[in-house]
Formats: sequence, structure tokens, C-alpha cells
Amino acid sequence: MSCLQTIQDYGLRSLGIGERLLPRENFTLCEQFTLIGSGMLWNIYFGVIALLTGFFFATALGVGKASPNPWFRKPAEWFIFIFRGSPLFIQFFFGYFLFLTLKSEYAFFAPFTAAWLGALIVLFLNTAAYSGEIFYGALQSIPKGDVEAADAYGLSGWSRFRRVIWPTSLRLAWPAYTNEAIFLFHATTLVFFSGFPAWQQRGDALYYASYFADKTFNPFVPYPILAGYFILLTLCIIGVFGLINSRLNRHLPQAQRRKIRLRPNLIR
Repeated sequence: MSCLQTIQDYGLRSLGIGERLLPRENFTLCEQFTLIGSGMLWNIYFGVIALLTGFFFATALGVGKASPNPWFRKPAEWFIFIFRGSPLFIQFFFGYFLFLTLKSEYAFFAPFTAAWLGALIVLFLNTAAYSGEIFYGALQSIPKGDVEAADAYGLSGWSRFRRVIWPTSLRLAWPAYTNEAIFLFHATTLVFFSGFPAWQQRGDALYYASYFADKTFNPFVPYPILAGYFILLTLCIIGVFGLINSRLNRHLPQAQRRKIRLRPNLIR
């Protein structure tokens, strides 16, 4: 079988398109690159959707934690504390069995036991908690002079928040938020090893890498391929977020613009 035929057969297998049976023996590099790359589609799906939806929830959490009103501040503080204080793998575990229990009582929750929805909700809540803390710190770091200038111009309430406070806090938070986005995409590899089943072997990139490692007893081929895919994905994230960072800081002199720096989270 040629490499082009392999790509046609397995390129979209993780989505249920193409050859249904996985190769059993005589694995080629093309098969490993293709199937692991096919699984990356799920990692990208989880990361993009969780990041986009979590951004807005994180904004609400950051504003809520900074609020002087305890009815807004306390729920935001406890939510952030719980999801930042517990491991993501355990959150996947409890999330799956919570949805499984609800499914037995209410048929409405049946789709939530599938990874495409249930795991996505867990990732959404987790990244919202971490990002909410980042945005809260940025709100606390806004220069006092900016707020005083807004008051001097007669801005108050929602107008002051929309035109001065939120843009400034977003600019301050963006480098740290970029690192959170990178970690979120890396964390998507935990999905199919945390209770949420891979239906019909439609797993993510790590699922296929583990399959080849188990069949060949040689992890030194599939896992470096997996790492290479994630390195490329990380470079894409840095590039996109770097463009947004430049847009947010376009009004500042070149020497004062905060640059994106990759700072891996060794412990979370």
C-alpha cells in the first residue's frame, strides 16, 4: 500500500471516515504519522472549543472575583479554588461518573457520557478557572492612573469597563493567557484515558500513539511523532496569539510592548 493510499484510508479515521479496521502488523511510518495526525483532529477540537467558550466564562469569573459584592466574589473564588486545586485527571473521572449517573435517571444526559461533549465540558470549566485567575490578576494590576484618567473624562460603569479597564487588563493578561492556551491543548491528551470511552476506536493522537507502542513494543517511534505534532501545534498557537498580542499593544512604543514567552507548566 502506498503512503498516499494510507492517507486516504486513515487520514480521517478518528472522525469515522475511511477504513474502519486498524492495521495489525508490519506498521509503516506513514501509517503511524497518518493515524496519529488523524487523532490530532480531536485534540484541536477539544482545545479550540474549550478555549473559545472558556474565555467568556473566565472573563465573568475574573470580574466576579474582583467584585466588592460577596454574592459575586465568593462563588467565583470557590469555583476557581476547586478547579485549580484538583487535578484535571480527577475532574475527568468525576465528570464522567456524574454524567453516567445522571444518564441513568434522565435520558437527556446520554450525550454527556461521550467524550465529544462530556470531556469538552470538563476542559471548559478547568480552563475557565485558570484563565479567570489570570484575568483577575490583570484587573488588579491595572495602573491607577488609567482609572483616574477614565474618571476625568467622565467615564463610569460599563462605559469605563469596556473602554479602559477591560482592554488594559486583557493586554496585561495576554502573555500568561497564551501559556494557559498551550497547556490546555496539551491537556487534551488526557481525555481518552480518563473514563470517557473512545467509541469505535475513534481516539485522539495519544490513543493511536499508545496503540502503536503497545503493538510494536517500541515507544520510541510513535511518541516522538506525537511530540512533533504538538510542537507544531504549539508554534501555531504562539503565532496566532502573538498576532493578537501585537494588535492589543499596537498603541505602545516598541520598547514597551510585552512579548509572548513560552513558560511550560511543570506542575499543575
